[in-house]
Amino acid sequence: MPHACRSTTQPELTALFGDVQQHFLNVIVPLWQGPGWNADMALPYEALDATHQPLPAQRYRAMACARQLYLFSSLIGVVDNADVRAAALFRSLQRHFHDAEHGGWFYSIDAQGKPLDVRKDLYTHAFILFACAHFWQKSGDPLVESTLNAALEIIGRRFATGDGLYEACLERDWITLQTGPLQNPLMHLAEAFLATLAVREDPQTQKALLELCTAMHKHFVDPQYGVLMEKPLGAVDNWYEPGHQFEWYFLLQSSALLRGSKLHGALDRAFAFTEQYGVLQSCGAVRAMLDLEGDGRPRDSTQRIWAQAEYLRALTLRAGSEAVVLRQLQALRQRFLHAGGWHECRDENGEVSRKDMPSTTPYHLATCYSGLAEYLR
Repeated sequence: MPHACRSTTQPELTALFGDVQQHFLNVIVPLWQGPGWNADMALPYEALDATHQPLPAQRYRAMACARQLYLFSSLIGVVDNADVRAAALFRSLQRHFHDAEHGGWFYSIDAQGKPLDVRKDLYTHAFILFACAHFWQKSGDPLVESTLNAALEIIGRRFATGDGLYEACLERDWITLQTGPLQNPLMHLAEAFLATLAVREDPQTQKALLELCTAMHKHFVDPQYGVLMEKPLGAVDNWYEPGHQFEWYFLLQSSALLRGSKLHGALDRAFAFTEQYGVLQSCGAVRAMLDLEGDGRPRDSTQRIWAQAEYLRALTLRAGSEAVVLRQLQALRQRFLHAGGWHECRDENGEVSRKDMPSTTPYHLATCYSGLAEYLR
């Protein structure tokens, strides 16, 4: 979608974005080319500490591998050898996590590379689909497209519940665990469907995406406030997360196919409500979890960098938000980025509460910066 920044904001915003982009390319990405990369396993470590040392390896997740595959796919042509790293990550995804016996991909392997958590979860499969769509767009490798097709097929055949929704988690052999559908995996599935449609015409995937969004509106959107709950309506101990509201909003608003849908309309109307209770006006920090009861009181006021990035990305698609985009980019740089990398979390008082840097976070920064680049273009 085209944007027009006010001339008073544009130069400052452009300069600041240049700074954070250079920080990303010169500080964050090299962490995962060097100390964050286990060359023996050809996998990223799960996290680095504040001194850039890998945390002791206890597991490697397929989802983390897929997020880094997306990261380096997005950097092909921008960062030297990004194509080589993306190809290595794609091979590792298949070598370490693919279940040759039952199909699909394991959740995790242990430090020695043996299957650890062998359940099949939708979140993982959605990220594999998402990453393969991006890598195929850049590489044109038919093997990547065949993996994309396999992921689509298994999601549709194994996870689908028949009403537009999908099970969150199944046993290794696809026996049900009775988890039912959950918001977050479904959001990333919508993201993966959109990524697939961006690289090819695919009527079946388009139909699945539209049915998913219709079902999300029916089963997850609170009818009074219009926010998306984390569990289906009526579930015990339900809540909503501002970061996910903003993430969904961006996906829907940025898609010509989904813009104007009932789900988009609900989240568009609920945007101000989510900001009112989910964003601290004093510093622009996004709260982690809110209850709907009691005027949206916070259930968890942890401030996470990914939610900060998703709010900033969503703001790029809000009319008249130029000054707020600038404010939020300033908040992201000042509160979360530092010379050695980033702060993953701050507590409700604004104190840094996590010193480690997970391998999954650069995905959020990459998608945020992509949205900002489009906005400034």
